[in-house]
Amino acid sequence: MAASESNTDTDPVANTMNGGSNETGGQMSSRTSIRHSAASKLSHGRPSRPLFGALPLARLIPQDVHSVLDYVDAATVFSGAMLSNCPKARTASVLIGGSGAGLSAISDYRLSLAKVIPIETHEVIDYAFGVAAIGAPFVFGYYKTAPLTAMMHVATGVGTVLTSLFTDYRAYRGVGRRSAR
Repeated sequence: MAASESNTDTDPVANTMNGGSNETGGQMSSRTSIRHSAASKLSHGRPSRPLFGALPLARLIPQDVHSVLDYVDAATVFSGAMLSNCPKARTASVLIGGSGAGLSAISDYRLSLAKVIPIETHEVIDYAFGVAAIGAPFVFGYYKTAPLTAMMHVATGVGTVLTSLFTDYRAYRGVGRRSAR
């Protein structure tokens, strides 16, 4: 099947938005049709393989929305370097935020600069990014000396993990997948 074709039988977003039925066109309610249209415009490519056979829990957040959130989360964590005078908080902000931005720039999704890292790997690293952002203030001890930066890191980390649990991860080019040629 070509990448531009849509098949509701294998498209989890289409199935979710369509209530699991194969009805199309005039048989769908206009509200369902609008939601399906918006979701399908923001989720391009092939669905990723489930991580550990179970994750994500649901595919509710379109890939393009998640992609934008990746860059926003990286910038939010990185901004801690400019808001804090604590060397540990600044270092953690640069390392975690920089790694998040770098990962987003080379992941296999539409809003990246290069499609190098498979989307399944990106998903695993999303969880690691979230956990690192949550844990860094406590591991490096700057939750006391830079409480604003620590709060930003923890909130961003929790948000990253939660959105990752509900993202419709999709490979834009199929990097990391065996091609059926």
